Amino acid sequence: MKSIAVAIDGPSGAGKSTIARAVAGRLGFVYVDTGAMYRTIGLAVCRAGVLLGETEKIPAVLDDGLKVSLKYEAGTQHVLLNGEDVSSLIRTPEISKYASFVSAVPAVRAFLLDTQREMAKTHNVIMDGRDIGTVILPDAAVKIFLTASAQARARRRFLELQEKGETVTFDEVLADMVQRDHDDMARAAAPLRQAEDAILVDTSELTLEQSMEAVEDIIRRALEV
Repeated sequence: MKSIAVAIDGPSGAGKSTIARAVAGRLGFVYVDTGAMYRTIGLAVCRAGVLLGETEKIPAVLDDGLKVSLKYEAGTQHVLLNGEDVSSLIRTPEISKYASFVSAVPAVRAFLLDTQREMAKTHNVIMDGRDIGTVILPDAAVKIFLTASAQARARRRFLELQEKGETVTFDEVLADMVQRDHDDMARAAAPLRQAEDAILVDTSELTLEQSMEAVEDIIRRALEV
């Protein structure tokens, strides 16, 4: 039986990961957080002492035995860097900047492409990112573009960082959000954009539960599951 792929794209802080993870659990699909993969490479690049903008140094990091993998425990995804579980280390503002930086590098996207597509071939998946419906899984059965205003996304990220004990202001988070939106949409390699056949879901005025229900309803209606 052919596996089913659902692609969810959208800007940083739109809630893609949280919503995709929850809906995948409800539908019995495997959740694939591609953003976590780019964040993990960003962490590796940061640890290697590469500065933001030093694109020419990234291939050496990739070629140095770098391995990014996912594992699932009790339905929760963990991302591994050379066997180390770095799930809790890749969500800082610094690594967010590195993730945006490395995701614009064609060598990095090629490094992860086969891994991402293989998952979709062997499992029913909900995969979220910035170019899933446009590049990674252009033939996905369902495509959704999940977004929210920059202010709404910054507010959610600010509260999340506060809960983690991060010292940061709302204005700083908003500025980072706006800059990352610009970087993601302006990059030459697989820029962030809505696929022509993707359904737009704006969660600016929705609660998390309402957002989950909206996405789940779209998928169920499309697949009749």
